[in-house]
Amino acid sequence: MGVDFGRRAASYDRIRPVDDNWRTAFELVVREADLRGRRVLDLGCGTGRLSTALAEQGIARVWGVDPSAEMLAVARAKVPAGVGLKEGRAEQLPFRDGWFDRVVMWLVVHLVDRPAAFREVARVLAPDGLLAIVSFDTGHFDGFWLNRYFPTIREIDLERFPGEETLRGELEAAGLGDVRFVRLTQHAALAREHALERIHGRHISTFDLLAEEEIRSGTAMAERDLPERVEYDQEWLIAVAEKN
Repeated sequence: MGVDFGRRAASYDRIRPVDDNWRTAFELVVREADLRGRRVLDLGCGTGRLSTALAEQGIARVWGVDPSAEMLAVARAKVPAGVGLKEGRAEQLPFRDGWFDRVVMWLVVHLVDRPAAFREVARVLAPDGLLAIVSFDTGHFDGFWLNRYFPTIREIDLERFPGEETLRGELEAAGLGDVRFVRLTQHAALAREHALERIHGRHISTFDLLAEEEIRSGTAMAERDLPERVEYDQEWLIAVAEKN
């Protein structure tokens, strides 16, 4: 059983909209990874929200790559002129050696073969280039609001999302050193109707890894028990590594 972003493409931006929390995280990544004036690869660009923000604000020259043709179709309809988009996998990037100053992987590392992807990142980065990884800290999954309804989510995502020491070891093995980590905690809230829309739309890839019976029973429980306002914390883990 795999993850299918193609079926999420049409609804992705509606169900998971850019909000103030995303913008705060974006500004942090721009600063910590020194993206201004750089040639940036948005690796796993999806519908192009990072590429669009970087280009619209004149922060960087941007290229995006994603394995999903459906997600790229959405991106092509909205990214500014000048943003290059290519279909491709993180483990075999369609770019020549040393082409980028910066690579950003935003909520991507749990979806790829990390050792292979990190080797490719090192290949396409120029000397002294930086990789920024935007992911969730492992503590994020303990208090995730969906855990009550879909208890297997926590177990699956703790397995998929690497912790700090795992990331450090894998990055260093790929030739990406001087690894440093930045954490960001954000409070978030969803109206009941929006929370249910996310569940019905299976808005995160973890749903593809759950048994259908758990999805059915959890959805029924949420429809019955969700409060009018769902509040939770997001625990971000941002890693920045330099090409050795």
